[in-house]
Amino acid sequence: MRSLDLALIGNGAIGLLLDASGTVVWGCFPRLDGDPTFCALVDDVPAGDERGVYAVDLVDFARAEQAYVENTAVLTTRLYDRAGACVEITDCVPRFNQYGRVFHPVMHVRRLRKLAGNPRIVVRLRPAVSYGRAQPSITVGNSHIRYVMPSATVRITTDASLTAILEERPFFLGDTLTLLLGPDETVQSAVGEVGRRFIDETIKYWRDWVRRLAIPFEWQRAVIRAAITVQQNAYDDTGAIVAAMTTSVPEAANSARNWDYRYCWLRDGALIVKALNGLGATDTMERYLAYVVGIIAGESGQTLQPVYRINGDSALGEEVVKSLRGYRGMGPVRNGNDAFRQVQHDVYGSAILVATHMFFDERLVNRGDAALFDRLVGIGKRAVAVYDRPDAGTWELRKSSRVHTLSAVLCWAACDRLARIAARLGLVDRAQAWRDDATRIRRFVDERCYSEARGSYVSAVGVTSVDAGLLLLSDLGFVAAADPRFAGTVKAVGNDLKRGDFIFRYVDHDDYGPPENAYIASSFWYANALAAIGRFEDARALFERVLACRNPHGLLAEHVDANGEHWGNFPHTASTVALVTSAMRLSVPWDRAC
Repeated sequence: MRSLDLALIGNGAIGLLLDASGTVVWGCFPRLDGDPTFCALVDDVPAGDERGVYAVDLVDFARAEQAYVENTAVLTTRLYDRAGACVEITDCVPRFNQYGRVFHPVMHVRRLRKLAGNPRIVVRLRPAVSYGRAQPSITVGNSHIRYVMPSATVRITTDASLTAILEERPFFLGDTLTLLLGPDETVQSAVGEVGRRFIDETIKYWRDWVRRLAIPFEWQRAVIRAAITVQQNAYDDTGAIVAAMTTSVPEAANSARNWDYRYCWLRDGALIVKALNGLGATDTMERYLAYVVGIIAGESGQTLQPVYRINGDSALGEEVVKSLRGYRGMGPVRNGNDAFRQVQHDVYGSAILVATHMFFDERLVNRGDAALFDRLVGIGKRAVAVYDRPDAGTWELRKSSRVHTLSAVLCWAACDRLARIAARLGLVDRAQAWRDDATRIRRFVDERCYSEARGSYVSAVGVTSVDAGLLLLSDLGFVAAADPRFAGTVKAVGNDLKRGDFIFRYVDHDDYGPPENAYIASSFWYANALAAIGRFEDARALFERVLACRNPHGLLAEHVDANGEHWGNFPHTASTVALVTSAMRLSVPWDRAC
């Protein structure tokens, strides 16, 4: 049975997910939101009929061991048979510096090495086409096989038997074999030498990258793995960072809450920038800032969408893919996401929060100026126009709308940050005008979105329920952590949304009934909020318990159930950056630790 005990290997161009036996079960070519050449994760067919997989099966298999090479995105898997024979699989998506730039080809390097006995293996390489609707055309060369697909042609070049691969015949592994799956190009050197060099250089790249990170004293391994994961979820060519690698892993069993997350949501922007800034991952942050600013410029001050493609395109038309049966048979599988059609007023504040960084961070090559400020003004005006109007909200309700508190607060944040930017630029009158707008929105939120009876902010105008987004009000600067209203809000969230160690986004019925599983990021937000109101030891204890729910490789999905099983798309960027920011907030400072 499929699970999310998966490892991610990626390089900023593609990302692959591998299960505990080293089988590639997910991966899109030629980019993160492309056709899933490997799609077995969201299919449910008998083992012999699998499609969209890339496996090395050990005959008479007994057990497996798997781990990342320390501080890298290179994975090793050891398979043992019942006689004690062992084969080691090293999987790598190359990323390293070459010719003055980062080399990140659309390529997967797989090296097989005999460690003990006489392992007998079967290589099953079964690329899928058009979401599993078809198979690629195949041509064979001297030492390669070409898989011709509409979106890309990939070639496997190898020193293994082509017949054994094509016919999936068992063979004894003599010593070491290398398989290079990548562009339809001739490999200019010996396959084994290329594979060795690419793996070694990639290990060196990641270790050098990690050495430059700023990390907290405590929970270092967790933060390092989280940082590597966010970097892999970034698409280098444009700077976009996807919400997750996958589509249609359900948020709960048989819930039909199956969405395509291979896109970039503006609402995640401020949280991503905060984490990247804290980590000192300035290059990744600057590329992401450029992507968001490019979106802003492209919309010319008009209505912003909640989500965009990684190339900046605005159309994400959603379709149900009937050729794939779904994760554990729990369909539907979707391609695209109709959330792009939704009205979500939080996007204006989210976009401006991201862009604000460009006016204050003097490390950046491309900084904010008067021209960028003028572009942001149009977005700020939209925030002023819509803060008190109904929208789908941060949680993307599809069939209802309300005047959501967090949306209004983010409209306030848009005005507040524009006032700060104007002051930075010496535009005194304009700064005061934006402060006046921010004051008006603040008054609305305090009067209409706060419940005196509950002593708490509530999720929307006219309701008494709360949602996890309210935990961010202090971090956004809307309310001071010492304000009794924030403490009351944290208490209400804990009372209403906490189940065991985890916080639900909300518990109200929505378009699909009541939510069944907890949203992992909100549990980290809750830990942050506890620390902010002075419950520091409670926050640390909770953080440790939530951290324990990571999968065996230290990765997080979007949701978790009461048994600690992961659900939802994977690995989830919002969960991952929430882990980073919580660890930084809660760790003992370096100067007090050693």
